[in-house]
Amino acid sequence: MKTAIFLLLAILFSVDSVMRLRQGYFDLGVFLIYCATGLLWIYTVFHKQIDAWCSFGIGKILKLLFLFGICVMICLMAFIHFSGQRTPPDSTEKAMIVLGASVRNDTPSPSLKYRLDAAYEYAVKHPDIPVVVSGGQGADESRPEADVMAEYLINKGLSEERIWKEDKSQSTQENFLFSKELLEKHGITEKDPIVFVTNQFHCYRSEGYAKRAGFEKVHAIPAGMSSTSVLPVYLREVFAVLYFWCFA
Repeated sequence: MKTAIFLLLAILFSVDSVMRLRQGYFDLGVFLIYCATGLLWIYTVFHKQIDAWCSFGIGKILKLLFLFGICVMICLMAFIHFSGQRTPPDSTEKAMIVLGASVRNDTPSPSLKYRLDAAYEYAVKHPDIPVVVSGGQGADESRPEADVMAEYLINKGLSEERIWKEDKSQSTQENFLFSKELLEKHGITEKDPIVFVTNQFHCYRSEGYAKRAGFEKVHAIPAGMSSTSVLPVYLREVFAVLYFWCFA
């Protein structure tokens, strides 16, 4: 029974890996999925030898460490997910910051579209707050993300006068630092409440960077994401959060 379960998982992960290869997108989260696929196949083929080796001595210790690591990963992913819901907007915000993401062929990536759609929905309900679109130009992008984001929102019907562009940032940390400078030029200070928009997996770390940038009252709008991106982005975000805790 156990062998059949691992065989099924190996097949499912293999199909998923092939689909991701065809999409041509690669990052740490996708790499970890490839690694998991390989490990599943190795265990499926050599489970008898592996079980025997892991039943005593160093093998047993490594098995326990491996299982502990998986439990920690799952707990951290759950923490990241639910932390994205802890600071919802309360309509007191003086400005909204939309965090940039990758742009492909002058078109927002799926993750960025989710952010922009969530921002537009909130902006329509709160017509008095300005919308800062924050994102510079990546190495593989022909234009700053902020330009593409502004165009997307204008095409959806948002007034151009409400959109303020921050087009220099290259990281989440810079998103907030540079957006803060832009807001201060318009009389909005770090003491004023703000709301930012990003995908749910990204909310916890983004809130941390917002507070480190000096914002005192920060709320988050967690945008959705495509179902196929959930596993790799949360796997990747675990390591991003660990880096944030240890080094940022």
